[in-house]
Order: sequence, then C-alpha cells, then structure tokens
Amino acid sequence: MPVLPSAPSRALLPTAVLFDMDGTLVDTEPYWIEAEIELVRSFGGAWTEADALAMVGSGLEDCAAVLQRAGADLGVREIVDHLLARVVARTRERTVHRDGALELVAALRDRGVPLALVTSSEAPLAEVVVDAFGGPGVFDVVVTGDLGHPAKPAPDPYLLCAARLPAHDGRRPDPRGMVAVEDSRTGVRSATAAGIFTVGVPSVVPLDGAGADHLLPSLAGVTPDDLGRLVAGVPA
Repeated sequence: MPVLPSAPSRALLPTAVLFDMDGTLVDTEPYWIEAEIELVRSFGGAWTEADALAMVGSGLEDCAAVLQRAGADLGVREIVDHLLARVVARTRERTVHRDGALELVAALRDRGVPLALVTSSEAPLAEVVVDAFGGPGVFDVVVTGDLGHPAKPAPDPYLLCAARLPAHDGRRPDPRGMVAVEDSRTGVRSATAAGIFTVGVPSVVPLDGAGADHLLPSLAGVTPDDLGRLVAGVPA
C-alpha cells in the first residue's frame, strides 16, 4: 500500500478537507452491521455481515430498500429510523475515533484549513459525532444524507459541500486543492466523480482498485502538510 512522502517540504496546505464520517472519523460501521442483522433476522429473514459490508457507504434509504427485499417488513422510512436510532444510541454510549482522526481534525483546525463532514448518515448521528470532535463549529460545513440530494456514489454530496464552504482569507476554497477522505468504495466513487482529490483509508472494506488518488493504511501520524503535499503532487 502506498505510503506518505516522508521528506520535508515547504509548507503546503489543502484548500479544504472533506471527511466522510462512518468508518473514516469514527468506527461506527460495526454498529450499523449489528443493527441491520438484528432487524432482518427479527422478521425471519437472512442477513449476514457480508451482506452488510456490500452496502457500506450507501445512502440509508437505498440500504433500507435492500433490507426490505431481505425480509424487513417495514416501510423504508421506518427502517431508516430504526437503524439510525440504534446506531445513535450506541455511538452516544461509546464513540470510537478512528486512529489519528481526532488529532488530524484538530491539527487542520489549528492551521486554519476549512473542514467539512460529508456523510450518508443523517443529522442525528452527525450531531453526536460532531460533539465527539469538539462540538458545532469544528466543521465549517456538514452535509448529511437527509438533505434531499442524490446519495453517494453520486457526486452530489461533495459538490453540495464544496459549494457551501465559506470564503477563507477572502477567497472561496479552490476545489482543485481540496482533499476528500473516504473509507468506502461508494464514497471514493462519489468524491472522485466530484473532481476532488481523494485519499482512501480503508476500515471494513478494502479500497484497492476503488479509484482513490492515494491510499493510506490509517490517519495515524498524518499531518495537514502531508495532505497538502499529496494534493499538490509534491514528490517526496
């Protein structure tokens, strides 16, 4: 797996960093998988971890439609609300940050890099995660899956986020210098389709061949300058 350039370089920063949430900043994917399995099996249907992994990164309503076909005898919105309530409760009870995520977000904020959250999850879970990273204001923009736009892998969530980022130092962030950080193949497809340099950091699914511009084993030890060098194409 590719690694970060390690040689020192002049200070380069991304114009903005757009983070996926589940599996990228917080280790909530096991909560979703558990909730899906319990729901489908409660109706006598069959649902496995492998089935759940195939939907990682997808919009909640898209996932709910699949769960209906697997046997969950509820409406799409009922399924979404059920799963969301379970995952929100588990995350509020115990939020597990992905390695290096808390430190990287704090370092980017300290350097004045605009930050965004771009998630297929809905606002109730995003609010819990934002609180776990320092509360409202840590992320300049939060795009959740309940805003009415097409879900990942469509580029719309990232395009919407880029358009909403505020001016920084008197200028709007240049999309050519933005970095998206994703853990799913669906998310990588969304970010790259929006034309944003995408760093893949796998969690529960491999990202080899998914189309990310760069792959990292984790965010541990990653700095704002590292991301700046990557998007700028500065060699080690």
